[in-house]
Amino acid sequence: MDSTARRSGGLFEGLYRVIMRRNSVYVTFIIAGAFVGERVVDYGVHKLWEYNNVGKRFEDIPVLGTRQSEE
Repeated sequence: MDSTARRSGGLFEGLYRVIMRRNSVYVTFIIAGAFVGERVVDYGVHKLWEYNNVGKRFEDIPVLGTRQSEE
């Protein structure tokens, strides 16, 4: 094999060199990824809930809480 082909490596070797080589960087990457992933899932579920419940929410009912006069 050529030494340049050996040095370039693949995707997994690049990830290993950047992220997983040191434990502190790896743990930080995992914690940050979990935080960002949680925010993305929460935003997506919230938007899906609002889309499926249009017209049924408290904010969508304009006369809620007001009484009609009995005249």
